Amino acid sequence: MVTTGARIKFTYEDYCNAPEDKRYELHDGDLILVPSSKEQHQNVVGSLFIAIALFVRERVLGRVYIAPFDVVLSETDVVQPDVIFVSQERAHVITRNNSQGAPDLVIEVLSPATAHRDRTFKRALYARHGVNEFWLVDADARSIEVLLLGSHGYEAVAAYGAGEFLTSATLIDVTLNIDDTF
Repeated sequence: MVTTGARIKFTYEDYCNAPEDKRYELHDGDLILVPSSKEQHQNVVGSLFIAIALFVRERVLGRVYIAPFDVVLSETDVVQPDVIFVSQERAHVITRNNSQGAPDLVIEVLSPATAHRDRTFKRALYARHGVNEFWLVDADARSIEVLLLGSHGYEAVAAYGAGEFLTSATLIDVTLNIDDTF
């Protein structure tokens, strides 16, 4: 008789004790090593962070964070989205060390190593934990897909490309020039 060992599920405590010289996420108890970002990815993340942080700060709407910053969604789900926005109304989720709950807006810049996971696992994870708005940014295609949480998960509400201005249901009155992002 062949028996298989029980699947080991890591917890947030295990995650906190992972080596500090690497970047990890915790997906349903699986410890995932996240590769470092390439130049184009970092450039796009930086552009988005600056534009959104300036908008949010000017209007005193909340806080904007850039990876690596832990978002603890459950004891077995800890992620480091590229950019997050947490509104003043939900500021209670921010602690000294991390976000203990869902941000209002999560932005993931796709890379070859993470695109599939971002489009599938993380999309479902963010919806399950109540992230209101989710942006998928494709640096190669120079486009941003905006998804809003509905009663059955995320619904694509818009896709923006060259020459267009992104608007957001979460960041009311923001107009983000797509050309400036890339």
